[in-house]
Amino acid sequence: MKIAFIHPDLGIGGAERLVVDAAVSLQEEDNEVTIYTSHCDRTHCFEEVANGTLHVEVCGDFFPTNIKGRLHIVFATLRQLWLCLWLVFSGEIERYDMFVLDQLPYCLPLLHYNKRSDAKTLFYCHFPDQLLASHASLVRSLYRKVFDTIEEFTTGCADEIVVNSKFTRSIFKKTFRSLAHITPQVIYPCVPTAVELEESSVKEVSTFLNGSDMFLSINRFERKKNISLAILAFADLLSSLPEQKRSVLKLVLAGGYDARVRENVEYLIELEELCAKLQLKSITLRGNLSTYPKDRNVFFLPSVTSDLKDSLISQCQILLYTPSFEHFGIVPLEAMRQGKIVLATDTGGPLETVENFSAESKSWTGFTISSDHIEWSAVMNQVLQMDPQTKADAGERAKKRVYVMFSRKSMQLRFLETFEIMRPKRFSYEPYLAQTVKIRFIFYALFAYYISQSLT
Repeated sequence: MKIAFIHPDLGIGGAERLVVDAAVSLQEEDNEVTIYTSHCDRTHCFEEVANGTLHVEVCGDFFPTNIKGRLHIVFATLRQLWLCLWLVFSGEIERYDMFVLDQLPYCLPLLHYNKRSDAKTLFYCHFPDQLLASHASLVRSLYRKVFDTIEEFTTGCADEIVVNSKFTRSIFKKTFRSLAHITPQVIYPCVPTAVELEESSVKEVSTFLNGSDMFLSINRFERKKNISLAILAFADLLSSLPEQKRSVLKLVLAGGYDARVRENVEYLIELEELCAKLQLKSITLRGNLSTYPKDRNVFFLPSVTSDLKDSLISQCQILLYTPSFEHFGIVPLEAMRQGKIVLATDTGGPLETVENFSAESKSWTGFTISSDHIEWSAVMNQVLQMDPQTKADAGERAKKRVYVMFSRKSMQLRFLETFEIMRPKRFSYEPYLAQTVKIRFIFYALFAYYISQSLT
């Protein structure tokens, strides 16, 4: 089978990781796979792209992505339409049996109308784009309303729609009212089931802990990640313990951080201030973990490497996953594959990845509870008191769950099963719609040219 993936920007985000994993897994089954994208920096991409494992074609990168920080969605649409028009007019569109799109559905009508009649189109919905975009001002709300309507309509022009979780499926049906008759299939993202720990990183973490018990949180430093929940719960836990036990506990808050992003900078400061208010002694480490005052018990680690992240996970007592209503959540799986217990909120993706604790059950792998810091503190204490065998058994179940449900092989099988049952559709309005899309493309191109000229 000849398969074409169409993705806006092939960087190093979560959506890109899924596209790369899906493409590699399908290629391993002797399918011919090409990824078409509007941008790909070979120095800032995943290894499978950089080393040529995957064939990547870039088209339309000469278009700007915005004008003075605005009109992102206009140019994203324009870049995708240009890419698809190139596929059409170059004749490349005739080569493929399957088209897999994600993030942006805007070119689906054009693609669907011009593909071979036996070819199929699949749209992978990570989350409705309109729910991720700001609608703050009246002007922006009106501007987004147009694209929100187009997003809903064009999403429905795929032969098949899949989502990354049952939670996303529920949001999909609530958001896209005109598509309520569609129940998307779920194809979960995956993680590598085997982890090779870097010896130097393992030693660095071991020296850093020096026999202490570590609670670990891994998230980007953004307010929506609710990292303060881990700090509040840790403070509650310490207040309930005698001094001797308090002194051997550490809370490590690691994750993505970019000094150029204002929210990252502001939120880290807010978290440091929260620690001070709760009389916790915190420090932000950006270098070697072994250099810090020994009286500290809360550690902020901005922008840790993958090796250090995996080594931290391997030596933590429990992973604290603080966000609510996450679309899916990869970090819990990264902990579970190393046999670690996960504590998460009882919302969103973790309800599907983590099997909740029950005293009567022998299948639990972690805890999903409300985002109340007192409840979190109680669970953290419960895990501290658990006997090693109970933890080990839960860890083995977690590893097995990842292998069965969230491995690359399981994702590959779900894609292949979906491809098999798909049937090409034909919409009565396609000829008219395709012409409309072409006209809109010409309008966008002229509009973009006018704006760029007026600003020079």
